[in-house]
Amino acid sequence: MKSKLAARRVNSRVFFVSAAMILLSMTIHCAVAGFVWSAARDLVLVHLSWIAIFVLLGLGMGSGILRPGTPGPLAGLVCLVSMTEIVLLTGGPASPYLVSLVSVPLLLSMFTPDARMPTLVALVATMGAVVLINVMAGIAPEAFIPQMLSYGFIGLLGLYAGKTYRRLREAEQLAQEERLQALEQLAESERMRREAESERADMERLMMVGRLAAGVAHEVNNPLAFVKSNLHYLERALTTPDKPTDEVELRELLDETRQGVLRIQRIITDLRHFSREIDAREEEGSLLEALEEARRLALSRLHSRSEVVLDIPEELPPVRLGQRHLMQVLLNLLLNAARAVEEAEPQRPARILLRARRTAQDVQVEVEDNGPGIPQEVLPRLFDPFFTTKATGKDTGLGLALCREYVVRVGGTLTAENRPEGGARFILTLNQSSALPPR
Repeated sequence: MKSKLAARRVNSRVFFVSAAMILLSMTIHCAVAGFVWSAARDLVLVHLSWIAIFVLLGLGMGSGILRPGTPGPLAGLVCLVSMTEIVLLTGGPASPYLVSLVSVPLLLSMFTPDARMPTLVALVATMGAVVLINVMAGIAPEAFIPQMLSYGFIGLLGLYAGKTYRRLREAEQLAQEERLQALEQLAESERMRREAESERADMERLMMVGRLAAGVAHEVNNPLAFVKSNLHYLERALTTPDKPTDEVELRELLDETRQGVLRIQRIITDLRHFSREIDAREEEGSLLEALEEARRLALSRLHSRSEVVLDIPEELPPVRLGQRHLMQVLLNLLLNAARAVEEAEPQRPARILLRARRTAQDVQVEVEDNGPGIPQEVLPRLFDPFFTTKATGKDTGLGLALCREYVVRVGGTLTAENRPEGGARFILTLNQSSALPPR
């Protein structure tokens, strides 16, 4: 719709400019020839009529009253009649305006570039007007035939110009169609890419569910096996009262059964935490408070010779992770580091460094220890659910996976690496909260 309106405005402007040029031509003629109303009256009236018709055509084109293909032929007819009348009024074949007749096909090719027939008809009509003017003046045909040939050649140039314009326009339309097809293909490729990514994400989720299910089955089956065995033993003891059972042995069986049930309960609790969404109200946490509290809690679990060193700036912005989850992540990293050092050979006092620094958009926390480091074969699977290097029953293997899940859900990252000087380093990156813009 907008393109059609713009085209109408351009075409109407062409008529207005043409009317102004005709007015200028009339003014120059009157100034050069000397204006005498009795002699120039008919010539001025022809010009004024010509100008008025062009103005009306421009208004009709701009308002949409005239169809796009109508003004061009009308303009050609008006030009031809007006120019013929002007030539007859200014001397016929000797008129200085005779050569202007050749402009009629050129003007029409300008007004109707999309159609060839109006320009061709105007060329034939122009040639007829030249013949009429010369015949009315009594000039022999052999005298004005060369003139007609030259006019015809110029008119053919107008036809060729219109043809060239149409070819250029067709080429532009073809190029536009090709661009649209390319954009459609690009949009289709993007849609297929998103579908492929969605399918891949679904497959990854299914694989994760499969690994979780396998891990849960494996972790639950171990304590469930000896719970079932103990219950079977107790049932057999109750059904054979003639064989007394030692009370101490019964208490040990009950204690093992209780530990197995607690073990299953802890696995289910960790799994629920792993799958639970983060509360939207817990999107901001104080990293400084969490670091200090995690350090205090970690020191209470370490030996007296161990230390947790803080290397943090005086001010840290809030981060996009709830305080409870932030505390849980930091404490888990500290306790993992402490256990790694305690299990190292030879024995050594644990020294854990908590370092924090602020960048333009986020805050990075590093937890370093002086333990033996992380085996290279363990690094790729360190954050996998249910993966653990501890003995069966000592760890569910969900701690680090749960920590990274909390961090990833708020747009952060949690990675691990070995320090060149020995020991492990966990790198936690969290986005700054919008409550405090970066300095």
